[in-house]
Amino acid sequence: MSGMSMKFKLIGFIVLLLSIPGCKTRDLRGAYESSPDGKTYLVIDDDVNGGDCSPILVDGRPWRSPKHVAGAIAPGRHVIECGGKIGFQIKPGTTFHFDYWGP
Repeated sequence: MSGMSMKFKLIGFIVLLLSIPGCKTRDLRGAYESSPDGKTYLVIDDDVNGGDCSPILVDGRPWRSPKHVAGAIAPGRHVIECGGKIGFQIKPGTTFHFDYWGP
């Protein structure tokens, strides 16, 4: 088997893995995965390490979904607030798990 065909098989395998629902890809602020229904969701998986920050604001409004529960959101750029403001991006058709408030 040539090195070139092995390379294409490896690339195909990686693309297949990334398209499987439940397979998460890391981002600076968390991880995202394909959503089961093609819609876009946000899950806040970290509450500033248990810090006293209530309510958590997303785009200037209180985030109503409980911790670890997906809430519908438009794809694109968003700002989350809890003591400070952090911008992050959500890709269309994914569930984004926000879990990193650090710098």
